[in-house]
Amino acid sequence: MIFLTLEHILTHISFSIVSIVITIYLMTYLVHEMIGLYHSSEKGLIASFFCITGFLVIRWIYSGHFPLSDLYESLMFLSWSFSIIHMVPYFANQKNHLNAITAPSAIFTQGFATSGLLTEMHQSAKLVPALQSQWLMMHVSMMVLSYAALLCGSLLSIALLVITFRKNPYVFAKCNHLVIWPFSSGEIQYVNEIRNVLQNTFLISFRNYRRYQLIQQLDCWSCRIISLGFTFLTIGILSGAVWANEAWGSYWNWDPKETWAFITWTIFAIYLHTRTNKNLQGVNSAIVASMGFLIIWICYFGVNLLGIGLHSYGSFILN
Repeated sequence: MIFLTLEHILTHISFSIVSIVITIYLMTYLVHEMIGLYHSSEKGLIASFFCITGFLVIRWIYSGHFPLSDLYESLMFLSWSFSIIHMVPYFANQKNHLNAITAPSAIFTQGFATSGLLTEMHQSAKLVPALQSQWLMMHVSMMVLSYAALLCGSLLSIALLVITFRKNPYVFAKCNHLVIWPFSSGEIQYVNEIRNVLQNTFLISFRNYRRYQLIQQLDCWSCRIISLGFTFLTIGILSGAVWANEAWGSYWNWDPKETWAFITWTIFAIYLHTRTNKNLQGVNSAIVASMGFLIIWICYFGVNLLGIGLHSYGSFILN
């Protein structure tokens, strides 16, 4: 009973911290004077990370197995993975835009995990015989880590596409202003107009440069995180094949989970291939990664929602 109480306390603390962090992010975007509070909130996801770590350790101790046997546990592990992805560049003192991705992702997964839909899974159950293997930790942890990394990388690519194709009305307004203003009202007005032209041109160039710099940063971080997630996904699929051979006598059975895992691997393999061609980098590769975002969720939730195939251990039925 005490373990369940500690679990509830840690999950609620973690959820509350991430909620506060997201609120601070939104406030700092609206009020730039609160930038100091923004930097303090960066440590919020670190505190959330330790809370979820405590939850996983406690569940591991009293259940006797690594806490990745059902959808509830995998969602909490996914939220834990988002926190890790946030912490890596933070401790490396590198500026990034992951905080706008990892915090909402963490609160979404925790919110769904602690919702009433998965109430029956909140209490740990004994593993079914097929899951009583040392490969459980290796295979499932690699797969969930890959989902977290690939989701973050895909969201960065989606943000890249939104910024790239978004029109900048401010720039167009300034350009029209340059054309409409007359230059025949005397020497003083002529000098003032020349000064305005130079100021506006500089401002437009600066804004375009900042926009270009942001796009390049998003593209760089997206590629880095997707490369990491692709490595985890490859390890997870290979370890799962070995485990499947031990459990079912075949390395590959083409059940729904395996099929969608292969599709996910193929999509991001195509993404990494586009990165080798300079003509396909940027928007073209981001489109492929954006497609992968949907594929990941189908792979992760598809079997769990339908409860079909050999990987339906963590499925649940909506009432």
